[in-house]
This record gives sequence, structure tokens and C-alpha cells, in this order.
Amino acid sequence: MEADRRMAYFAILLFGLISLFGDIIYEGARGIISPYLEFLGATAFIVGIVAGIGDFVGYALRLLSGYLADVKRTYWIFVFIGYGLLIAVPLLAFASFSPAVIPAWLVASILVIMERLGKAIRTPARDTLLSVTTKGVGAGKAFGFHELMDQLGAIIGPAIMAVILYVTMNNYFIAFSVMFIPYAILMFVLFTGYTKLKPITSAALRETKIGSKTRAQPLPSKFLIYTTAVFFNTAGLLHALLILYIASHFLNMPAWEASILFLIIQGVDALIAPLIGIAYDRAGVKVLMVPFALSVFPAIFAFSLTRTAIYVAAVFFGLILGMQESVYRAAVADMTPVEVRGSAYGIFSTVYGVGFLVSGTVFGLLIDYASYPLAIMYAVIAQIIGIMLLIIATRTR
Repeated sequence: MEADRRMAYFAILLFGLISLFGDIIYEGARGIISPYLEFLGATAFIVGIVAGIGDFVGYALRLLSGYLADVKRTYWIFVFIGYGLLIAVPLLAFASFSPAVIPAWLVASILVIMERLGKAIRTPARDTLLSVTTKGVGAGKAFGFHELMDQLGAIIGPAIMAVILYVTMNNYFIAFSVMFIPYAILMFVLFTGYTKLKPITSAALRETKIGSKTRAQPLPSKFLIYTTAVFFNTAGLLHALLILYIASHFLNMPAWEASILFLIIQGVDALIAPLIGIAYDRAGVKVLMVPFALSVFPAIFAFSLTRTAIYVAAVFFGLILGMQESVYRAAVADMTPVEVRGSAYGIFSTVYGVGFLVSGTVFGLLIDYASYPLAIMYAVIAQIIGIMLLIIATRTR
């Protein structure tokens, strides 16, 4: 039993290191995507569309990748392909050198969406591998501490970008080119992790008999209601990229400071994730009421359109994000049998992505038309519906 626990923590460590370097790359880039696309000639509408499509692809295609991973049992292949596509981030450095007939912002947009595609491919398989190798320590604790290590990279990445952009006076070419270094380290750690964990994950998957029985196992109604609740939660949550857009467009925040703002989001995320994970293991799904209730505050503060309020909005978004990426995923593990968990994570992530697509579209239009009170009202109504569905889910067996 003690040996199993040590092996579970070892798996958390290795998966955490893999995610750490991955986050250095893509989270470092996400904080400056909006100003970079604008620098390349994209309009605000184009930036919003790219962000929406990117998040939709990044989450919606997890349904397909999760299903295929379950059926084919090739979880590690999906992980390798997904992380390999992170090469799109350092390649953003060369977007400005595209031929004159091809807009530079279009090349950059394709690379941004390619990176999100990679995340869609790898995430359900990675979460399934993590869940089957960490049963001895509790789902909330496993995902919570994995998220902590994951977020260390998400802090380092924006910090690197902020320093480079500040020192080089917003030289995007240098900032993105530096990401080739963590990419090389990531692929080395991933291969090392594969050689160490492949025998362990293979044994765990044989024990749970994932494979041919996947299609015959129905998804619990509790999970479906919970997933619907999460849709309304995300649909009513003002996205981080729109918080950054408000900061740069209305408050004239420079690119390096936008990276600092994004770093704050990731830092708060890193601090709250393990704490809420432990609370989840003790109190169960009732803990989910907290992030649902807090999800109205990013909109309330961001639409105040003051510098102090935008930082408060970022802190609240970081709190919510940390809870979403730890206990939201842990709840899926507790509500579904392992035989269909890859598919369940795929469905959950798809709905999560659709929610953010709706959020980006609605809040984006309301920002364009300066309908800030209506935006806040929309956020409140969406969260009320989400909380009501969450209560129903907690009472469903």
C-alpha cells in the first residue's frame, strides 16, 4: 500500500514536470497573444474570433481525442503528438516574415489555433493516465498538486515574456524565439517520463480493463447534469483574454504589463489549486459552490474600467481558474467509471470550451456596444442557473 502511494506521488511529479515546461511555453505566449496579433495588423474582431476558435478547438476536440484514446488505448501517443504541437509557439516569432500576399496576423492565428489543437489532443489522455496511476492518494489531491506544479510553469512563462518584452522594448521575435529552449527540455522530459511510467500505466490500464467495453458503458446522469452546470458557469465567466483586452484597449496597458497581469492570474491559480483540492477530498462536490459563486466578480470589477479594478478582476479569475482546473476535473473522476473516463473528460472539456466560446462572443459584443450593466446582469443570471444545476447534480445518485 505504501509502495503504491509512493508510486502515485512519483507519477504526479513526472506528469507535473511535463506540464511545467509545457506551461512555460504556451502560458507564456497566451498573455501577449492579443497585443501581438494587433501588432501584426489584426483588428479587435479578429483577435476575438481567434481567441474564441482557439479555445473552442482546444476544448471541443477533446471529445474525439478522449474517445479515440479510450478505444485505441494509445494514450501515450496522444500525449506525444499533443505536446509536440507546442512547436507552434516558438514559430510565432517568424509570423512577421510571411510573404506579402499572406497577412502576418493570419499566419500567427493559424499557429495559435495549432497550439490549442495540441492541447485538445493530449489532455484527455494525460488526465486518464494521471487518474489511473494516482488512485491511492485521492483524486482531488492528485489533480490539485499536479495543478500546482503545472502552474509553476504558468508563472515562469509570463515572467520570462514580461522581462524580455520590457528589456527589448516589446521585441516579440526575441520573446517567442526563447521558447525553443523550454520546448527542447519538454520533449526530453516527456520521453524520460514515458520510459519510467509506461510499465506502470500499462499495468493500471490492464487492471481497469479499458478498451473494448468502453462503448457499452453509459455515462452517469449525475455527470451529465454536472457538466451542464459547468457550461453555464463558463458561459457567464469573463475570459482572461477579454480582461487583458480591456486592460490594453481601455486602460492603455503596455504588453509587458499585460504579461504581469496574466502572471498574477497564474500565480493565484497556483496557490489556490492544492488548497481547494484538499478541501474537495474532505467535503466533496459541495466545494464546487465556491468557484460558481465567485464567477460573477471578474465581470463586475473588469467593467469598472479602472486600473485597480482590472487587477482585482485578474485575482478573482485566478481563484476561479485554479478551482476549475483542479476540483472540476477531480469531480469528473469521481462521477464516472474509469472505463469511459477518457470519453467523459472529452465531453466535459467540449462543454467547457463551448461555454467559453459563448462567453467570448456575448461579452465581446457587449464590450463593443459598451453595454457594461447588461454584461454584469448576464454574468449573474448564468451563474444562478449554473448553481441551481450544480445543486441538482449533488443530489443525484
